[in-house]
Parts: sequence; C-alpha cells; structure tokens
Amino acid sequence: MQQSIKLTMKIKKLDKIHHIAITVDNISQAIEYYTKNFDINILHQDETWGFLEFGNIKLALVLPGKHPPHLAFLKDDAEKFGELKLHRDGTSSIYLQDPFGNYIEYLKDPNESESEFKNK
Repeated sequence: MQQSIKLTMKIKKLDKIHHIAITVDNISQAIEYYTKNFDINILHQDETWGFLEFGNIKLALVLPGKHPPHLAFLKDDAEKFGELKLHRDGTSSIYLQDPFGNYIEYLKDPNESESEFKNK
C-alpha cells in the first residue's frame, strides 16, 4: 500500500514592479533608440516623458528635474504611504525615498489591481 503525503504550502503574495523610470536628455531620441534596438510598444510619448512596454515590465523615460529616476510598485493601498498625487493617465502615486536614497513610487492604478498579478 502506497502512502500519500499531502504538502500544504502557503503561497506568499508578491508585490509587482509596475515600471522603472530612467532619466534621459531627449525623449524622442531615447524612444528612437529603444524602438530601434528592442521589440517594444510605445504606450505614451510627448516632449516631457515616454512610456514603453516590454514583455515583462514597463520603462518610463523622464527628463532631469521633472521626475526622479525610480522604481514604481503597484499598490492597491498606496495612500497608506501618504497623500497621493493624481497623474494625467488616471493613476495616482506618492514618491518616497528608501533608506538608501533611492526613489520609490507607490502607485495606484484604477486599471490595474496589484491583486490581479499576485501569484501569476
């Protein structure tokens, strides 16, 4: 007779990085570079910022002084980190620094719930 062993694992819910933002001197030149060298979608482009979609992450292109380079985490409860600022794309967020000086954006997106991405 074969014994059956039942394992119960608790699956940890992981946070999702929504995008990474890097500083560039010229948005259109940066978008030209990235579209020439990678297979991506352009989600937004104007003279102040660009937003690119890769297979596994989004990349924001920002001008110096407009937004800090940062990591943006999708958080349904982003307001618990402070007062959120509404953005032109319908998202809202707050920028804070981690203990090491890196900027973190706590992002709430009405079109994307962090729970949709947990455990995928």
